Amino acid sequence: MTDDGTTTAATAGTLGYEQARDELIEVVRRLEAGGTTLEESLALWERGEELAKVCRRWLEGARARLDAALAGPEEPSESSGTD
Repeated sequence: MTDDGTTTAATAGTLGYEQARDELIEVVRRLEAGGTTLEESLALWERGEELAKVCRRWLEGARARLDAALAGPEEPSESSGTD
């Protein structure tokens, strides 16, 4: 974590969805509360953008998996054994 309570950008790629979401909620809470310097606010905003991207990637991956599951079983690539 950095001095302002955020983690580094390097760890953003390793965060799970729930971790990223919870940290994003905290970032938003801190921004809404105010009382931070302009520099701190900008750092929080940038971290929030990174976290939002992490969440978006997780959700897009989940959507793709659901779409694949709902599409049903794929056709077998080999013959079904009838000769």
